[in-house]
Amino acid sequence: MWRPDVGAELVAGPPVSAPGAGSREQILARVARATVGRKRTAHPGNLLTPTPADPVAEFVKRFTSQGGEVVEGDGTQPWAEWLTGFLGGLDTAVTGAAVGADVPSELRPQLPVVAAAHAGAGISVAWAAVAETGSLILPSTGTRAVQLLPPVHIVWVPEGRVFARLEDALRELRGALPAAVGLHSAPSKSADIGQTVVTGVHGPGRCIAVLA
Repeated sequence: MWRPDVGAELVAGPPVSAPGAGSREQILARVARATVGRKRTAHPGNLLTPTPADPVAEFVKRFTSQGGEVVEGDGTQPWAEWLTGFLGGLDTAVTGAAVGADVPSELRPQLPVVAAAHAGAGISVAWAAVAETGSLILPSTGTRAVQLLPPVHIVWVPEGRVFARLEDALRELRGALPAAVGLHSAPSKSADIGQTVVTGVHGPGRCIAVLA
């Protein structure tokens, strides 16, 4: 809610100089003066969301309900070989893939590695998957082009990395988290125009989670 006294304080203060060493201190000082006497609100505590009995099954249900796909290797051949055959068997066979820097050699398809803008598929490794939202947690730095530009996005989910709740996953990853992560809940889709959902507008039209 707007408060006249806060607005007056912010307007009446000294002009903010160009960004530099003192700009941050000036802004924080104004915020501090504007919030003097404001009642503090206690942290609400942990979210009381139910924990699914089978996180993997719950993730599969939610991820696929949002348009994502989930596959599992048959375990009879190396992952790289299996993935090569899987990509070649898609409706539009993939002949070149973009591979994230964090993808180990045993998970790379036996195909030419090309720039993300020209690849038929992008290959990533999820840090985790979340059952309660049907989301994949992916790093937001270094591999964004691989995640967003190819029409098909293949995401490896390591064994044991499917968490029941988002809070559980973030607590587990706390020590390695960068400034931001991406939560990918199936393919890119938008309903900005005419409230009609269109898939693949701002990213891949297919998002396939591979449960390792």
